[in-house]
Amino acid sequence: MNEVKRPKKPLIFYYCIVLGIMLLFNSFVMPWLSGMRIKEVDYGTFMTMTAEEQIEQVEVQTNQILFTDKEENIYRTGLMNDPNLVERLHASGAEFGSIIVEEMSPILSFLLTWILPIAIFIGIGQLMSKKLMDKAGGGTGSMMFNMGKSNARVYVKSSDGIKFDDVEGVDEAEESLQEIVDYLHNPQKYRDIGASMPKGVLLVGPPGTGKTMLAKAVAGEANVPFFSMSGSEFVEMFVGMGASKVRDLFKQAKEKAPCIIFIDEIDAIGKKRDGQMGGNDEREQTLNQLLTEMDGFEGNSGVIILAASNRPESLDPALTRPGRFDRRVPVELPDLKGREAILRVHAKKIKTASNIDFLQVARMASGASGAELANIVNEAALRAVRDGRAFATQQDLEESIEVVIAGYQKKNAILTDKEKWMVAYHEIGHALVAAKQTNSAPVQKITIIPRTSGALGYTMQVEQENHYLMTREEIENRIATFAGGRAAEEIVFGTMSTGASNDIEQATRLARAMITQYGMSDEFDMVALETVTNQYLGGDASLACSAQTQAQIDQKTVEIVRAQHEKAAQILQDNREKLDDLARYLYEKETITGEEFMQILTK
Repeated sequence: MNEVKRPKKPLIFYYCIVLGIMLLFNSFVMPWLSGMRIKEVDYGTFMTMTAEEQIEQVEVQTNQILFTDKEENIYRTGLMNDPNLVERLHASGAEFGSIIVEEMSPILSFLLTWILPIAIFIGIGQLMSKKLMDKAGGGTGSMMFNMGKSNARVYVKSSDGIKFDDVEGVDEAEESLQEIVDYLHNPQKYRDIGASMPKGVLLVGPPGTGKTMLAKAVAGEANVPFFSMSGSEFVEMFVGMGASKVRDLFKQAKEKAPCIIFIDEIDAIGKKRDGQMGGNDEREQTLNQLLTEMDGFEGNSGVIILAASNRPESLDPALTRPGRFDRRVPVELPDLKGREAILRVHAKKIKTASNIDFLQVARMASGASGAELANIVNEAALRAVRDGRAFATQQDLEESIEVVIAGYQKKNAILTDKEKWMVAYHEIGHALVAAKQTNSAPVQKITIIPRTSGALGYTMQVEQENHYLMTREEIENRIATFAGGRAAEEIVFGTMSTGASNDIEQATRLARAMITQYGMSDEFDMVALETVTNQYLGGDASLACSAQTQAQIDQKTVEIVRAQHEKAAQILQDNREKLDDLARYLYEKETITGEEFMQILTK
């Protein structure tokens, strides 16, 4: 179990402690050291000692009385209005005279008051500076010199590290990286034929597909030093520090060759240089230094650079050209077989039932990344614990997919009877239109239980096979399925609700993509009217046409959606009796399976 570390306190906290100690020292210790031979007593003790004839010598001053006892201890008390004091002292045998108190030497006082606090401050400063330098990777030298040091983490092969066997769903990328590991282990067979390994390998793909995990697998497989660093760690506040870190990193790598350098999120320093003034000059200098270092390697030097990014289009062309990053390895979303393999890998980490159909779960998780599949398995384990079971079941995995997609069930959300009927007809409208069309994915589940994502219900369709292409008819069928919910509301209730907002958004996006990206319009033929950027981060699109063409695109988009809306309404009109039966059954059960839906539909 990892130790829970206490939060770190700022440097000013320790200086405040030192300042407080100094104030206490000067307020209490110094006065005590100055008069450490004088004991403070009250006037009653002085009178008692006088009556018992214990006073040896006494000196009455204007504001205090100093006296000694038989053992020459010095006492001090306050001066009171006592007319008979002198007679009592004389009667007790006390001698009147001056009492000399040994004071601290001025040199010792100066040392304790000034030199000692300064020495304490310097010591604390040196201690804190050393700790900061150690964290920065230096260990010696001043803080300024250690700012340019690389703080790359170095990994070596370990018995419990991540291996290629632990990474599933990215077979092509794994094969490409396995070749690099083999080269590092046995470079001579490549040299014999005259081949040289790429200097740099760029891993690109959507977030969560396993780019960093692949790099860790390389570290686990290759018995060589592995330097890992994030792109953002190169960027410093001081200009030139990032470039210095690059130099130091590559210097260490050359000394330990053969080795691997991994730079995660390289787009933090590798963005295109636009040449405009006022930009981040530090980032540009860091990129220039990186380009220089990658060009400076000699052939077959044994230093391989891995980098990961989900924004390859933003990288500088000088960085991605052959000779620097020679090979680009796409790490895409896993297919059906890959999703099943990933689920099995993560399921080994939890206790599961023996009859789980991972292929069915993989079908339901279409489009999920490796990170999302790991989250689905973990959610299934958490659900099993909540229900008091010692292992996760098929139902837990299927429910966890719904949790990832639509959120948890909102148990406190109570719909009115009219709203519940409307949601039931809405969802059955989707499912019925999908079932009555060809080339549509089968319905897996229909529910009208509200979810935390805001959905009051949803219809889940599951593809039985991998689907890489979509025809024009399939896209139109999907738009008609999206329109089925609104069409059911209009037919049954004669009105519209806000429940179709997400359906409208998706139907409009598909219809517009048919015209602007897929060339499925008779008016514009195969002309690209829209450019897509950030394909791995949502795929933002921007129109690349005139205002008149944009108006035509809008008009054509409305025509496509309207035609499919009318088509969905016609399907529901033709199957009105089934629509009512299915909606009534869903209203009563709240959640039905695809098998139950098809039994009623085909009865």
